[in-house]
Order: sequence, then C-alpha cells, then structure tokens
Amino acid sequence: MKIGIIGAGNIGGNLTRRLTALGHEVSVANSRGAETLAPLAQETGAKAVTVADAVRGKDLVVVTIPEKKIPDLPAGLFAGIGADVVVIDTGNYYPQQRDGRIDDIESGMPESRWVERQLGRSVIKAFNNIYARHLLEHGQPQGKPGRIALPVAGDDPKAKAVVLQLVDELGFDGIDAGGLDQSWRQQPGTPVYATDHDADGVRRALSDASRERGPEWRAI
Repeated sequence: MKIGIIGAGNIGGNLTRRLTALGHEVSVANSRGAETLAPLAQETGAKAVTVADAVRGKDLVVVTIPEKKIPDLPAGLFAGIGADVVVIDTGNYYPQQRDGRIDDIESGMPESRWVERQLGRSVIKAFNNIYARHLLEHGQPQGKPGRIALPVAGDDPKAKAVVLQLVDELGFDGIDAGGLDQSWRQQPGTPVYATDHDADGVRRALSDASRERGPEWRAI
C-alpha cells in the first residue's frame, strides 16, 4: 500500500520502520519540515514529505501526533481525498502530562471522535495502547501462542478490515473493538491500555473497561 504517516515520534517512527520493512511505500511528515526527517528516511527508505503530501495519493494515512496538535494541522487537509482512503488515529489524550484541557473530551466525547471532528474525516482508532518499542520488536507470526493483540475501533467496516489486516501483517492479532463511540474502552487508564494481552485478554479488558476516567487522566 501507499501509506502516509503524519508524525515521526515514537509510534510514527516505529510504524515507518515496520511498514517499510514489510514492503509498503511509506511517506512520512512532521511539523518541523521534511528536512528534519532525513535520518529516518535514510534509515528506512521512506520518503520525507510535507504534511499535505502525506495524504495525497495514499491508500492509508496514519495521524500520530499529540492531541493538542491536531487543530494545528492544515485546514482542509483531507479535502478532495477519496472516501476510500483509510485514516488511522493513534492518539491519546494526556491532559496533565502534555495536552492541557480539551473540553469536549473532558465532557465524555471519546478521544478519536474528537479527532475525527477536527479532521472532518472518519477515522479508525488503533496502535494507541501499545508501547512503541513493543510495536517495533514484539510482532509474532500468526497463530503463535501468546501473540499480542491490539484493539481496533471504527465505524466503517471496510476501513476497519484494512486496519485489522495491517495489524496482522505487523505481527499482532487485531481485535474488532466496535464502533468509534466504543473507542473509550482503549483510552489511557483502561485495562487494555499499555498492556500486552493476547486476543482473549484484550476482549476481557475491553469488556471490563469503565467509562469514568481516573484522576490522573483528567484535566486539573
């Protein structure tokens, strides 16, 4: 696939590494300019591009930047991009640690629903609950006992199927976590967050999740 990645932090950088190794054609962008991505491009063979170019002519786009930076993306970024282009949101809301207060999320809107509204584009939530290093190093062949599973939430069944397949390619079991309004079940502070459960463990963790955010995950 032709994949664009917006954000080259821990998750974005390691997705760039893994996806290029799998043979995908990856373009990667960040807020500081394509020239700052030269080392990652040289390491992986990915193409360093502008944010706008990261979404043009792609089959799939990954948005993996801090929540507070989502409104700073170029206006109309996805204007004219075909409805069949899959958009993944890997983000998490860290009000005390990084992002400050986002009123809609504090009022109960799932993080990725908020991101979707900022982008004006349907998104699939994935890759937000795994440590970046585990994403890089812990993929396993299909069927191996104890293979790590990752939840995938979204409203578009076709787009979700694409992401579930990509998760499998990366060496993890993809678990359908329901529609985007259910994506709160994989937000920070829930039983599936920052864990390495297998498929059954992810399903149990999603089921056991509480919608109420703990105090460390709420704005002060």
